[in-house]
Amino acid sequence: MNILTELNTLLAGLGVPVETGIFSGVPPDEYAVLTPLTEDFALFADNKPLMDVSEVRISLFSKGNYIKRKNQITAALLAAEFTITDRRYVGYEEDTSYHHYAVDTAKNYELED
Repeated sequence: MNILTELNTLLAGLGVPVETGIFSGVPPDEYAVLTPLTEDFALFADNKPLMDVSEVRISLFSKGNYIKRKNQITAALLAAEFTITDRRYVGYEEDTSYHHYAVDTAKNYELED
């Protein structure tokens, strides 16, 4: 399992169309884009990494009121044991009429032998 797979499943389960990097095709009135931020080996033993910490930004784009969806995504992330490292309103994009809200997430994964 990896963070992008988990986030795709989580957001699709909430009914949010989601893609990684850029949304291809004609975007709906509400969608999300996942942007990988960092991957870090956070825990070592015997000079070998044991834990991989992955961080991804979820960019929520909405032409309507984004607050209810933001709260729904936040609750689902916390229930799925993600760490939320930042949440912020990025702004209103006049050229596209979308509100842009970002949620930065992180999750620890044990490395397999």
